[in-house]
Amino acid sequence: MKRILVLVSGSGSNLQAILDNCASGKIAGEVVGVISNKADAYGLVRAQTAGVATAILSQQQFASRVEYDVALQALMDDYQPDLVVLAGFMRILSADLVRHFAGRMINIHPSLLPKYQGLHTHQRAIDAGDSEHGASVHFVTEELDGGPVILQARVPIFEGDDVEEVAARVQAQEHSIYPLVVHWFCEGRLRMQGDTILLDGIALGPAGHACE
Repeated sequence: MKRILVLVSGSGSNLQAILDNCASGKIAGEVVGVISNKADAYGLVRAQTAGVATAILSQQQFASRVEYDVALQALMDDYQPDLVVLAGFMRILSADLVRHFAGRMINIHPSLLPKYQGLHTHQRAIDAGDSEHGASVHFVTEELDGGPVILQARVPIFEGDDVEEVAARVQAQEHSIYPLVVHWFCEGRLRMQGDTILLDGIALGPAGHACE
């Protein structure tokens, strides 16, 4: 069983999807800890309800980003994770921390990367007149939202859609593709080799694995 560590800042709906898939045996791994930088993150409640250890590390305790990330890395190492899952963790991680977990840290971003890196992705897609939008699971590298894509899910944007409607459509897909990628990793099917993603030994293209 692979040891999974999840970092959250908010509601933790993707954390819940992963917890549910672990509980049902669809993921050959165990969430061994959940860390948040926000004491009021509902993701902590989800973890505690599932009997998972939690920790809070607030940036207000530290004088600089560097000091925070040193402490965060040490805390993460305490859990001895095989995989680190960022599930709405709203901090930009330092290059040293990212390198430390290279090839074993993943993130989900609410856009079809490389489009719309950063924030407010749903509104930006609507404003651009896009007919489709989506979410991308990727390995974390030093470039913000720039790591190689593992898997994407696409959803339509209909005329008259508002941000909440698009966000709900995207989030429903996130809850399917994020546990799937965690499953692949825990089975040893997925790895990062340089800038290339290998799934079952086959290199994936820029958009990751193409699911029908």
